[in-house]
Amino acid sequence: MTQSHTRLAGVAAHLPETTLSTAELEDRLAERNPTLDLPRGLIHEHSGVRRRHIALPHEKPSDLAAHAARRVLEDNDLRAADLDLLIYAGVSSDAVEPATGHIVAAKIGACCPVFDVRNACNSVLNAIQVADALISAGRHRRVLVCCGELPTAGTPWTVASAEEYVTVAASYTVSDAGAALLLEAGSEPGVLAHRFSAYSAGWQAAVSAVDNLTTDPWAGRPTIGPLVVDSAGLVRGIENIDYAVFHKPLADLGLTWDDFAAVCVHQATLPTLWWFCDQVRIPQGKVVVTIAQHGNLVAATLLVQLARVVGSGRVRRGDLVALVGLASGASAGIVVVRW
Repeated sequence: MTQSHTRLAGVAAHLPETTLSTAELEDRLAERNPTLDLPRGLIHEHSGVRRRHIALPHEKPSDLAAHAARRVLEDNDLRAADLDLLIYAGVSSDAVEPATGHIVAAKIGACCPVFDVRNACNSVLNAIQVADALISAGRHRRVLVCCGELPTAGTPWTVASAEEYVTVAASYTVSDAGAALLLEAGSEPGVLAHRFSAYSAGWQAAVSAVDNLTTDPWAGRPTIGPLVVDSAGLVRGIENIDYAVFHKPLADLGLTWDDFAAVCVHQATLPTLWWFCDQVRIPQGKVVVTIAQHGNLVAATLLVQLARVVGSGRVRRGDLVALVGLASGASAGIVVVRW
């Protein structure tokens, strides 16, 4: 098979219409923990999150991914039968087995090979890396990368103490979403570079346990344990990652951050976002900010941001975009694309 380039054909996002403000969330927590004096304003103060999206009670991660997948196919006048490969790249999954990619494919009517790629909030970036390798090698011509995130299923509505509330506070910042990216073989490169790094010794800084995973994944919404985060430990993990992972691809391409129409950066909290941008010298005006009004969208974050800037016209065909990933583990990465 001949070598080809990978172009970005389309992107779509699905954000559930139902939302929950941080004030409303705090009201609900107060009602369910009447004996505790839980501090008001803590969530917004430390995360910047004002609102998050909540999927419908019957929806699963595959449903959210399927919504976005159908939209990107429709936007490109394609059918699911036109896909050569489907890669599911969400942190959330419908079941331990089979791969959630099978469930998404069945729901949209695809008959192509599928598999899952999972690396916390960098799952989508790693899936783009894999898709680019397969397309460039001539193995596939049209690949759909999709994810469906349902992290609100793990929201701990009752806590034993104010101390526990602080420990699981990250669980109150997350948001449900679906996203999809269509990649195709092309004569001109769309995926220009990708580079990744990890500091795996810091994996314990952010953990969502599977101890509470339901034994019947089809009975109601899937459940997971709360996200327990050691904020200081997570920051140390990010600091231990060599920031050359972000700078070298740009240098190799002869680019600076100013050359990009938009820089999409994973966002767990607003303060951490601006701290990180300062560390790697990303101009704030280039960043697509979603954390305040949409919460932490987990692995869907970067594609939701890309869909927003493409949909608004901020990014047009031929423009450069950087997708910058940060994830628990800890891992970091960048994918440089020309839209």
